[in-house]
Amino acid sequence: MHDPWLTDRLAYLRGLKAPSDQQRLLILLAEKPNQNKEDSRKIAALIRAEKAAERAQKARAEAARIVNAEKITERKARDHELYQVAGLLSLAGLVDKHSGKPMTDRGELLGALLGLAKVPADDSRRAEWKRAGDALLAERERRA
Repeated sequence: MHDPWLTDRLAYLRGLKAPSDQQRLLILLAEKPNQNKEDSRKIAALIRAEKAAERAQKARAEAARIVNAEKITERKARDHELYQVAGLLSLAGLVDKHSGKPMTDRGELLGALLGLAKVPADDSRRAEWKRAGDALLAERERRA
């Protein structure tokens, strides 16, 4: 038992609350003082299986990190869009820039937004609102 990997792995396996049958057998055989050729053959097979299980566990952990990183990236992009929308409400004077609280009654603000949502896309008022909004955004860009 001069293999550092095996020494470390056995210590890890001994610390498990519920090692598998395969892991328990590896511990028993590795601790056996007088090993014969059959024991050595079994230990070698169990070590290969344990190394494969360790590689699989590392691969699953890496895959989980990748998936979580993607979720975090998506959440950050969504949050950024929400902050930009809040900035538009602030720019329009509907939300206080420092406190983030609405400058008008919340129900009134929501009602106005519901009214906007009901206006058809081809309504002339939308084109008028877009012109006014684009002009304010352009002015803000010039000042920045």
